[in-house]
This record gives sequence, C-alpha cells and structure tokens, in this order.
Amino acid sequence: MSRPVVITGGGTGGHVFPMTAIAEALGEGGVPSTDLRFVGSRRGQEAQLLANGEVPLTLLPGRGLRRSLRAGDLARNLIGAAGLLAACCVAAWKLRRWRASAVVSVGGYASFAVALAAVLWRCPLILVEFDAEPGAAQRLLRRFAAARCCAFPTSGANVIVTGAPLREAIETVDRSAGARARARAAASPPIEPARAVVVVMTGSLGSGRVNAAVRELAELWSSRRDRTLIHVTGRRDYLEYLALKPETEWLDYRVLAFGDMVELWSLADVAVCRAGAITVAELTALSIPSILVPLPGAPHDHQTKNAHTVVAAGGAVLLRDDACTGAALADRLEEMMSPERLSAMAAAAGALARPRAADAIAAVIIDVRGER
Repeated sequence: MSRPVVITGGGTGGHVFPMTAIAEALGEGGVPSTDLRFVGSRRGQEAQLLANGEVPLTLLPGRGLRRSLRAGDLARNLIGAAGLLAACCVAAWKLRRWRASAVVSVGGYASFAVALAAVLWRCPLILVEFDAEPGAAQRLLRRFAAARCCAFPTSGANVIVTGAPLREAIETVDRSAGARARARAAASPPIEPARAVVVVMTGSLGSGRVNAAVRELAELWSSRRDRTLIHVTGRRDYLEYLALKPETEWLDYRVLAFGDMVELWSLADVAVCRAGAITVAELTALSIPSILVPLPGAPHDHQTKNAHTVVAAGGAVLLRDDACTGAALADRLEEMMSPERLSAMAAAAGALARPRAADAIAAVIIDVRGER
C-alpha cells in the first residue's frame, strides 16, 4: 500500500489553484496521482474545483471562525468550534488510515485540522506560505514544520524561498505581441486590434465595491472606441450586476461571472485586481501591469503587504478599497496607458517573478518524503 502525499487547504480559488499546481509538479517529478490526496472543506471552492479529478478529494466538515466579539458571531463561532473539532477527528482518522508520507498545507480553514493531525502522528509537515503575512493556522504550526516554502524572503527555521506555486497553464501563457494579437482575434467576439484591454478580476466571489466602481468606469468610458473592458464580477453578484449593467455606446464592455484566467491574461494590457498572493504571483510571472485594490480587513492586512511589494518595484499602482470609484480607476488607468509606461511597469512586475515555484516546492516535498 502506497503512502500518499496529502495536500490540504482551500476555501477560495487562491488556495485551490496552488494545490493543483503542486500536484501537477509532483506528477512531473514522478509522484503518480494515486500517491496523492487532496483534503479541503465542504464549504469551500474545492468542492467544485477539485471534484472528479485524478487526485482523490476528501472534504471535511465545519467552517472557519470569525474574528469578532459580536453576539451573532460568537454563536457562529461556537458552531464553528464544534465543526473544527469534528474536522480534526476526521483528519486524524484519515491520516492514520492513509499512513501519509507527508502533509503539505497551503493554508485555509481545512488545512489546520490536517496539519494538526500530521503533528499528532509525527508525519512530516510542509507549509507553503505564499502571502507576505501568512494566516493564523500557518503561523501556529511553523515550529512543527519540516520545511516552509515561502513566496517572500522571511526569517525562521527551515525556510526555503520558492515563490508562489502557479498552474502550468498559467506559467506557460504566451504574452508575446503575436500571441496576444492571435488571442484577441480568437476572442468571442473578436477584439479590435486598436483597443487596449483592461481586465478586472477580484476573485471567485468578487467584490461589491469594485464591481460598483467598474460600473461607473464603464459609464465614463461609454463613448470610447479605444478600450475593451472585461469585467469578471464573481459568481455572488453576477445576476444582480447584469440587471444594473450600463448601456455603453462605443466601449467594448464584456461582463462575466467567472473567467478563464489563462485566456484573460493572454488578452490583458492592464489588470485591476485584489492583491491575494496567487493573483500577485500571476501578474508578476506574466509581466502584467496592474492596479491593486487590497481586500480591507484581510488578516494582518496581508493583501496590502503583498501589493506594496509590486508597487515599490514599479509594477503596480495601489488603490485603497475605500477610495475605489469609477473616477479613481479612470484617472489611474489614464496615467498608465502610454506604451512607455506600460512597458516599464511590465518589466518591473516581471523582475519580481519566481518561475517554476511549484517545481521548487515539489522538490522540497520529494526530499522530505524520501527521508522517511
């Protein structure tokens, strides 16, 4: 019976896609899919994104805890604590049954239960920390980790700076002038060559504030013949947004619930995004200039810290969430849109890239697993 590598995390696409990237890299390193297991949460995106794949998926019960002392949140946290206890019991039983050779945690609610079970059974634990300020679960478990694969330089024991893991399909996007022209011609409907393409993407659920600002931007740009605005609203607000979508005169304005980022990054001249670690890693890997709107209230303000890394290098412009309006987006985009400025920002963003991070992480996992 094989002793699998368990890859755990989830909740959002920002956790699920790195899990996929690591599994792909392990496969290329000689670890078959039968020697891998995904473990996530029943309430997360992994239930949709990882189901029916080659790697078996286990979903744990429960939900995350809220950082609030309000009565309603305290009641939810009591339920959440019970769910966490149940998840820990299931994770401990599964890990013992599988006799896992290593546990790889990318963060998120479900990862804590599985990583804790790894500590209990003395199974090697590898933490993948891709935010400038990792979440509470990752920080609590650092002292037990055999290795920490970090996206940013950091202090501590067993740290290996690898970068953030990206899917092969993202890393291999061709953004040469010829490839981008072909991608625009192949879009449905085709995008006119003279138009600059702005892609707005704020995650699988989206952002109400950014969506409202982009609606204002579309109205301001209604008569522009030199812009294509591709707006990924997120699944949560898509139907409501469609009912409020402005009519535009000449602007090529396209609204999607969820985008294929391989396709969208092949088209984009500029991106407007949140500053999650995987989004930042994709933008730098592909040398895409961006406006970053960090998620307010993110634990330890990690998205602002992620954004500052790119802004300081000159590859992005920072826009606070509470200042994100259509007029503010229009002003910043106009400042960026000269070919010279875009070229300089693209080069600055690309200088921060750490190519093949998933391969580097897979090599660490294989080494740790081989020491067992």
